[in-house]
Amino acid sequence: MSEARSTIDTVVWDFGAVLFRWRPRVLLAASLPSRVKDDISAAHWHEQFFQSFGGDWAEFDRGTVEVPELARRIARRTGLSEAEALAVIDAVPHELQPLPDTLALLHGLHERGLRQFYLSNMPAPYADHLEREYAFVRDFQDGLFSGRVQLIKPDAAIFALAESTFGLVPERTVFIDDHPKNVEAARARGWQAVLATNGPAIRQGLVELGLVA
Repeated sequence: MSEARSTIDTVVWDFGAVLFRWRPRVLLAASLPSRVKDDISAAHWHEQFFQSFGGDWAEFDRGTVEVPELARRIARRTGLSEAEALAVIDAVPHELQPLPDTLALLHGLHERGLRQFYLSNMPAPYADHLEREYAFVRDFQDGLFSGRVQLIKPDAAIFALAESTFGLVPERTVFIDDHPKNVEAARARGWQAVLATNGPAIRQGLVELGLVA
């Protein structure tokens, strides 16, 4: 077992598409049935609405734009009505359902005594929803939601805040996230990291780090 494997004592989790289901094209098809009719239109509206999770949506994640203004901005930019934009925004919490496979990994690591935190790009209204609906969110030792601290991944500042808030030792920390840029940002600070393309990839990454048998 390598030194990195033997010294990791902390796991930091992303939420969307890691511990919670996140299928934006499915969500758009359900919320905008007159607009999203096939894979091509789904891809179009995915880019138009979420802007690769930059632009207006990034400001929502950062906590600098609230829902009514976000809906107005999206409507002006895309040609959707404000009601259509709100339908998508309001549907997001219902899409965020726990993923059983990664939730089992979370519980297994807890039983092994590892410290566990979360670091999630999540607007405050959605963060409030997750805390109300899912008790396991409150079982983490601590966590940061972007919308509450007005910082977002992959900015180095939110990783620095996590280090100081959680008391992290970078080389003893592994970060799990589904976005390559976020994984790269964590590694740039000396963290170990797992790119969460799916549940089996998370498990394999933890196996390679010696955290899961």
